Amino acid sequence: MEYRHFIANAWQAPDNGETLDVIDPSAGEAFAAISRGNAADIDAAVLAAQTAMGEALDGPWAKLSPVERSNLLFAYAAAVLEHGDELAQLEARDTGKGLKTARTDAAVLARYLQYYAGCVDKLHGETLPYTTGFTVLTVREPIGVTGHIIPWNYPMQIYGRSVGASLAAGNACVIKPAEDASLSILRLAEIAAEVGFPTGAINVVTGLGAEAGAALSANEGIRHISFTGSTATGALVGRTAAERHCPSVLELGGKSPQLVFDDADLDEALPVILNAIIQNAGQTCSAGSRLLVQRSIYEDVIARLSQRFEAMRSGPPAMDLDMGPLVNAKQHARVRAIVQAAEAEGIQVAARGKIVVEASRNGFFQEAVLFCDVPPQSRLAQDEVFGPVLAVMPFDDEAQAVKLANSTNYGLVAGVWTRDGSRGLRLARKLQAGQVFVNNYGAGGGVELPFGGVKASGHGREKGFEALYGFTSLKTIAIKHG
Repeated sequence: MEYRHFIANAWQAPDNGETLDVIDPSAGEAFAAISRGNAADIDAAVLAAQTAMGEALDGPWAKLSPVERSNLLFAYAAAVLEHGDELAQLEARDTGKGLKTARTDAAVLARYLQYYAGCVDKLHGETLPYTTGFTVLTVREPIGVTGHIIPWNYPMQIYGRSVGASLAAGNACVIKPAEDASLSILRLAEIAAEVGFPTGAINVVTGLGAEAGAALSANEGIRHISFTGSTATGALVGRTAAERHCPSVLELGGKSPQLVFDDADLDEALPVILNAIIQNAGQTCSAGSRLLVQRSIYEDVIARLSQRFEAMRSGPPAMDLDMGPLVNAKQHARVRAIVQAAEAEGIQVAARGKIVVEASRNGFFQEAVLFCDVPPQSRLAQDEVFGPVLAVMPFDDEAQAVKLANSTNYGLVAGVWTRDGSRGLRLARKLQAGQVFVNNYGAGGGVELPFGGVKASGHGREKGFEALYGFTSLKTIAIKHG
């Protein structure tokens, strides 16, 4: 099957007529094709979005009232739930994630749309006290046309938190999904048209990042860019946007630590710690990929985690095991190379999971790997692996734990496990991260919780009401009336 771009509520062939194969990560074989977009395709999508906005916010999308926008987003959420299994099937085959995980992603997407639908008529300005004879007020206005570069690890969820917020703020969107995971996003654009979104409000151009993605970042008609992906690519996107004074939100990589103290409830902590590294086969920016354990309980934690790792199984999505394959051959080769290099350095493997015999030898499967006594300055401790690989290291006291936790270039998420409430709050303030979780990790996703990083993990915030501010322009109006 060949998928085209979705522009102005219609399927459109690529300008150059070229396509890219869609590879099933479980088998390493092509099963579909997507359009290989270029700058001309991006231009067409931006023009459609600009038309939806109108020159003076009088286009068919921009002129809708907040209540009408809200109703459309609620209808969109209902349609996502209705088509949830279809969307999950598309995403599972496209990315390799298990069906259970893909169904959860569809449900979370619907929740994002519901949340932002409820926010539309609550995004307002203020009246400011000023000097006698003046009334001063602020209003929040749509930015215009926003660009969204969506990664392959959680396409539906990130579509919800990025595109959903932008639509709620009244903007029209141009989306470039990852070439490895475009199918669910294309179907979502079609569903939006089916529920009544005006022509041009949502447009999708598929293709390579270096071609379609770069063109989107550089397009003069894009007034705001959202990017989720690697730190290196994020720097390119941010630089390109900055050259034309376009604001950007960059959600980038992570090397997130979890700190386990000797008073922690290990029965509660260990299942969460395990899930935080094997979820989506470790292909998660906020994965808890570093585990810092107080020395007095270090050997016990290693022993208990080893049992859990050895029980982990990787296999085809249809089997709904602990993990599916990695997304593509490049990612598979990269993760395996990092694991092999760490072993060659003499870093000890405490335990590893299994790949089931039913898994195709041509699939991109990677077993879970637990490394212990990892040197803090090693590549394994400093670089994002983006696979099911956990690096464990000991610490003696709070000061050393904080120093280790803050010792990378990243700062996305951190976790603290302790029964000491004062310690939990104290460390939450000292850890360099956009989110800190005490005696939990991730808080169940939480669409309401602002999310983003510091340092090389990016800037700006997605999720929650905070995200809406980034998708609006604040205007101050001063009226002199005597």
